[in-house]
Amino acid sequence: MLEASMVQRILILGAAGRDFHDFNVVFRDDADVEVVAFTATQIPNIADRRYPAELAGSRYPAGIPIVAEAELERVVTEAKVDTVVLCYSDLRHLDVMHLASRALAAGASFRLLSPAQTMLRARRPVVAITASRTGAGKSPLSRHVVGLLRAAGLRAVVLRHPMPYGDLAAMRVQRFASAADLDAWAGRITIEEREEYEPHVAAGTVVYAGVDYAAILAQAEHEAEVLVWDGGNNDAPFLAPELWITVVDPHRVGHELAYHPGEVNLRRADLVVVNKVDSATPEAVAQLRANVASVNPRAEIVETELRVTAELPAAITGQRVLVIEDGPSLTHGELSTGAGYLAATRLGAREIVDPRPWAVGSIAALYRQWPRLGPVLPAMGYFPEQLAQLRETVSRVPCDTVVVGTPVDLSRELGGAAPRFVRVRYDIGERPGGTVTAAIERFVQTRVR
Repeated sequence: MLEASMVQRILILGAAGRDFHDFNVVFRDDADVEVVAFTATQIPNIADRRYPAELAGSRYPAGIPIVAEAELERVVTEAKVDTVVLCYSDLRHLDVMHLASRALAAGASFRLLSPAQTMLRARRPVVAITASRTGAGKSPLSRHVVGLLRAAGLRAVVLRHPMPYGDLAAMRVQRFASAADLDAWAGRITIEEREEYEPHVAAGTVVYAGVDYAAILAQAEHEAEVLVWDGGNNDAPFLAPELWITVVDPHRVGHELAYHPGEVNLRRADLVVVNKVDSATPEAVAQLRANVASVNPRAEIVETELRVTAELPAAITGQRVLVIEDGPSLTHGELSTGAGYLAATRLGAREIVDPRPWAVGSIAALYRQWPRLGPVLPAMGYFPEQLAQLRETVSRVPCDTVVVGTPVDLSRELGGAAPRFVRVRYDIGERPGGTVTAAIERFVQTRVR
């Protein structure tokens, strides 16, 4: 053991997810390091709290403070930090180096952890589904893969990338198997969380999430024959997979080579899924396939469609519509529009009403922070006040129909009723040739049977 004066003092840069997992797996029980703080970014209102002692362990009886990423230099200086460790996802390579430069200029070293250091080993076969960017179509592909495994007669349980934005101790292990389980967390989980959990649960799939993935894995293994890692953003999996699938987006060609850790996912993938080919140009699809092959020639490449359907097409055609889209895909995912906008244009909406003039509070601030957003409304509800501001914004927009292009039924959260609210669903469509179905069949035969 090192002398106390040689203990490495570490600052973890995070966004309430991977940072906690990396701490739990790599640093919590290492007597040669001391984590002095976490920083927080991307998600509003997650700084100025503590990683609780119940999760931090006996070496941190007071827990660990969480501060805003803007405080990086101050913390490095005042806490005499030796190393800054980056532990969150969906960053431009350029932004990773800006963070590294800030750390180095403040006097600390800068470090990235390999996925190999942080992936847990499961006693069940694992399929990991990751992406090059937020919004590439990872969630519908996860649902599709679970359906294929169920069709093969296997019990598949989903472990979802963490989104612990609330009471961290209470969220140590979360299990969702029914609508009642989701409702029991009403007011304590965000719209983003419900968007990811609810479609799985509605299909009869058990979903695990939370903060302590070693404890989550130990529980999930007891009720599954196969584990499906449903990733978040473009993060690497927390479980070591037998089959690593990465989804790439032909609407953002080049991003698969320019964002961290999406490029890691691309280079490590066994199967690369080029999604959304039905709405992309053939030139974009061809260039994306070439980019994939240039860095991962061993990977199998398949193409899928993202099939968009509306529950009440007549309520869109010829109408003035407000489109609500998945929030993170539009913000740090940098998409200008999503499935709702695609459905509205395909179905001949008379007008897509730009919500910006009617946005209030933190919703209005989003448009200033993300000026590339199109004439759509991000579904943001990370805290009760923001949900109330989203609800007020929707009520102010003059429209005939609200088109909801998110995986969750927002009419319940926003106080409306059909036909004013029309849900748009999006699912994976297979194409002839090499398919996801064939890859899963091979996985079942070689890794499960």
